[in-house]
Amino acid sequence: MLTLRATWMRGGTSKCWLFNAVDVDPLLPTAGGLDALLTSAFGSGDPRQLDGVGGGSSTTSKAAIVRRSNIPGIDVDYLFAQVAIGDRRVEWGSNCGNCATAIGLYALQTGLVAVDDSVTVIRMRNQNTGAVLNAEIATPGGIIPIEGDAAVPGTNALGVPVGLSFTGLDSGVNSLLPTGHAIDYVDVAGGRYPATMLNAGAPASLFNAADLGLTGTEDNAVIAEQIPLLIALRQQSSLQMGLSKPGEPISHAVPKVGIVGPPRNYRTGSGQYIAADDYDVSVRMLSMLAPHPAIGLTSAVAVTAASTLAQSTVSLNMPARRSDSIRLGTPAGVLHAHLTTTADGTLESVTLHRAARRIAAAELFVAVPALVGAAV
Repeated sequence: MLTLRATWMRGGTSKCWLFNAVDVDPLLPTAGGLDALLTSAFGSGDPRQLDGVGGGSSTTSKAAIVRRSNIPGIDVDYLFAQVAIGDRRVEWGSNCGNCATAIGLYALQTGLVAVDDSVTVIRMRNQNTGAVLNAEIATPGGIIPIEGDAAVPGTNALGVPVGLSFTGLDSGVNSLLPTGHAIDYVDVAGGRYPATMLNAGAPASLFNAADLGLTGTEDNAVIAEQIPLLIALRQQSSLQMGLSKPGEPISHAVPKVGIVGPPRNYRTGSGQYIAADDYDVSVRMLSMLAPHPAIGLTSAVAVTAASTLAQSTVSLNMPARRSDSIRLGTPAGVLHAHLTTTADGTLESVTLHRAARRIAAAELFVAVPALVGAAV
């Protein structure tokens, strides 16, 4: 058995196992590599992840390896892992905003960053994508919070309030439109589907709900019926965005794929009534191979960024656009996102208000034989 120290945290509507790199790095030669270590620890290869700490769903089978950064202006680097459930593999091509929320609080609570006497800003770099995020946490009197009363759509649980900002969205390597067009066309199964493909938060491909015969306000049972089509659309979008090449293994993590529609009255998965006047655009996203119960934060950033583009699938479904905010109608309720732009109108950052909480600190016992078999 290998012994691996870990912290289990909830960030927004996800649960993430967080590992300090100083605990992970020495184990990798024995473990057969990081993929083998994580899939064995999580119990992947079993849809229930019965023999590990995975939660059996895409929002609870996540991990990140966190380390102090040696890059000026960055406090911590983190490598995000979307650990597959039924397969023994790990998706490394993306980022997770909900986990980043937890990482900000984790870095503060574990002493990876110094605490400020008023508000502590944790500057984080996602190593998967190069994205830079800021987590802002109130620390009055230099006191590090353990619990809080902040809530987010998709869960009744409370947590420490965290302001999470995605920065540098429309510059350099994070160019907003990898194809150069607000609308591209994806041909699948004899149909042609307009999409907005962009890289903001994470690569995403957003389709018009009406083109799939939907409104965008359906419950997830209806969205689930569209999974084969959405997977095919993601695969073709990946090729057009240059994220993959023909014949390469298919990624179920990127691009993020989903549908958007105009505001309509609907009910959330918990039965809450949402009026059309309460939000600006409806969003239903796929998470790995299932409808997301709420919305991933990287997907929320992508939708928010697309709302600033004339003729995008998002802006075409919005009755009106505000200059500094957008309200997203998700299966779990309304998510508010705030925008910052430069003087020339370039999108600079997107901020979302989330909540995080430490659930447990643990020692995971990872079976070496399972690791050796997984590495073959």
